Amino acid sequence: MKQLVAVDWGSSSLRGARMDAGGKVQEHRSFDRGILTVAPGEFPSVFEACFGDWMNSGDTICLMSGMVGSKQGWLEAPYCSCPAGFEEVAAKLAWVDPGRVAIVPGLSCEHDGLPGVAGLQCIPDVMRGEETQILGALQLLGLHQGLVVLPGTHSKWARVQAGRVQSFSTFMTGELFALLRQHSILSRTLPAGDGEFDAGAFDQGVTLALRGDSLLHTAFGVRTLSLFDRLPAAALPSYLSGLVIGEELRGRTWQGAADVVIVGAGALSLRYQRALALQNVPAQRLGSEATWAGLWAIANKNFPD
Repeated sequence: MKQLVAVDWGSSSLRGARMDAGGKVQEHRSFDRGILTVAPGEFPSVFEACFGDWMNSGDTICLMSGMVGSKQGWLEAPYCSCPAGFEEVAAKLAWVDPGRVAIVPGLSCEHDGLPGVAGLQCIPDVMRGEETQILGALQLLGLHQGLVVLPGTHSKWARVQAGRVQSFSTFMTGELFALLRQHSILSRTLPAGDGEFDAGAFDQGVTLALRGDSLLHTAFGVRTLSLFDRLPAAALPSYLSGLVIGEELRGRTWQGAADVVIVGAGALSLRYQRALALQNVPAQRLGSEATWAGLWAIANKNFPD
């Protein structure tokens, strides 16, 4: 295959890796140039400034994943309907520069809604960027089925069978934590910074959430535990993190999920791995290598020689 410039272009960050024809990463780059910092029409110039020298070779192609393919991005890429795997994703690349630079499509699926109500009988769900991480994780671990968890602002849980994403669900866990942390009554109780991670307080938050009471109730306990000096202020951010992650895990079923894989940033992935362990669910973890492996595998479907 040709040399690949693999790009993960999200809302707040821009990352790239230069990969050789065998899929080995030769060099990494990272910039604070997420799509929200790029004005309409400026995507080509930002790309050129960040990766232009990598693209100088005539046998190099570039694949990009993430929000760069959204309506606010460089070019709106299509969604592939689930179930979808390498073949479906590779077939729907959105070419910015035909044969040279393309954007990976996202995935979509439908969840049961309100029967008989027009427009709400099924509720759509979407992802952009995570599909590449999922496919990369399968490639790296040699898996064809399992449950892939992608923590973040909007966490994703994807069920994979026969090497294809069958369905997935999105949880606004990270965003809800930030809203409670910064803009609710709890912000007056919580310390200004998160400080060091308190594993004990986190475990307590997860355990309480898993017992089944609503987060709408348990979250207020962050304030009252402080009022009555039941938890030190420094432990409260970790406790709240445990509550929201535990709420995400509550109601998950593990039957048929022989392999659980967490893909994401190290610190957050460790929290999810810890929370899953409280339910006796073992999980493997992967980081950015899943993105590069996914983009290389997708490119290899289009340029096998």
